[in-house]
Amino acid sequence: MNIILFSHLHAENSLPLSDYRALHIRKILKLGVGGQFLAGEINGVKGLATILSQDSENLFFSFIGGEPSPPLYPINLMVAQVRPICMRRILREAVSLGVSRIILTGSDTTEKSYADAKLYTNGEYRSILLDGAMQSGETGVSDVVFAKTVEDAISGLEITGTRIVLDNVMEAKSLSSFPAPVIPVVLAIGGERGFTDRERSLFTASGFVPASLGKRILRTETASSAGLAVLLGRMSLL
Repeated sequence: MNIILFSHLHAENSLPLSDYRALHIRKILKLGVGGQFLAGEINGVKGLATILSQDSENLFFSFIGGEPSPPLYPINLMVAQVRPICMRRILREAVSLGVSRIILTGSDTTEKSYADAKLYTNGEYRSILLDGAMQSGETGVSDVVFAKTVEDAISGLEITGTRIVLDNVMEAKSLSSFPAPVIPVVLAIGGERGFTDRERSLFTASGFVPASLGKRILRTETASSAGLAVLLGRMSLL
């Protein structure tokens, strides 16, 4: 964690010692009374926290806020549902890279049970988003939107901007050769078995431009991180 995030912060705050953030402060950062760490409010300001005291149950610290973190990048990552263990990596890395919105969609080839995984039903995905933000050292946490189908996912997009679909079946040029896109940008990535021809036609009809990350077939989590990195580079944000 390069920043410790909280829903709300006041001039003086308390944190249960059992909280994983307190464990990180004490065991990893090895901070005691007087120790300082970077803290912030989710999607808000960040600043300096100073440990004031500690009892048998709580850690007490002050907070002095500074400037708000920079806004998340105007990128929407649309990704088809994959196994929860893989989706955890995608969510964490997408937030770390500064994506403003993540659209998780079903597709013709995805297992329907993925959308009902405990990752979503028990809210675990929110803690993964928070972890990704804390890794980044900034306060921004991506919005997550759920869609049952690719059609539903596309229907919720803004009309303006650039739409790109990564695909190794359609004729496509390398994503690294794309000009700087018009924002906001949507980057669509298929699941474990990719998109179907029907969905490819739907993307094309909806203004998506096919792009490639090379001839190798990548895992969805690899394609997500690599695709976002290349796209951010074309936007001069990396």
